[in-house]
Amino acid sequence: MTAIRTWHAVHTQPHHEACAEINLARQGFETYLPRHLRRCRHARKTEMVPRPLFPRYLFVRLDSARDQWRAIHSTFGVNHLVLAGEMPALVPDAVVTEIRAREDGEGFVKLGLAAGIAPGSPVRVTDGIFAEARGILERIAGESRVAVLLCLLGREVRVHIPAASIGAV
Repeated sequence: MTAIRTWHAVHTQPHHEACAEINLARQGFETYLPRHLRRCRHARKTEMVPRPLFPRYLFVRLDSARDQWRAIHSTFGVNHLVLAGEMPALVPDAVVTEIRAREDGEGFVKLGLAAGIAPGSPVRVTDGIFAEARGILERIAGESRVAVLLCLLGREVRVHIPAASIGAV
C-alpha cells in the first residue's frame, strides 16, 4: 500500500515562516512557502522585498495516517498545524498547483490577472458587492487593482476592484 501524501496548512509564529519551513524540512517533511515580491519604501528608497504570500502560513505535505504529524506542533517557528477536529485539515492539491503555476522563473508568485485576461477582455466579478456581474476589463489601475466597465442601471459604470476579484467569462 502506497502512502497518500496530501497538503496541509501550518500556522507559524509571527515572521517565522522561513524558520518553520527550514525546521520542518529538517524533520523530513515536504514544505512549500509561496512568496511574492512586494514594493517597500524606506528612507526615500523603494525596493522589491520577498514576502510570504500568506503571512504566518505555509504548506506541508504529509500522510496523516503514517507520518508523525503531531511533531509539527512542537517545531520551532510553528504555532500549530491547522486541524479539522482532531485531524489535519486538508488543502486541495489544486490550490497548491494553481499557486505554483503563477510562479515566475525566480520562484516568486506573480499576483494579478489570471492567464488570458487583458484589457478589453470580457470578465466576471467573482466576489464583493458586484459578484456575478459581467463587464469589460478597461485597464489595470495599479499593482493589484483593475478598472472594469459594468452595465449598471442602463449605462456603463467604471468600478475599481481588486484584480483577484475578476475571472474570465
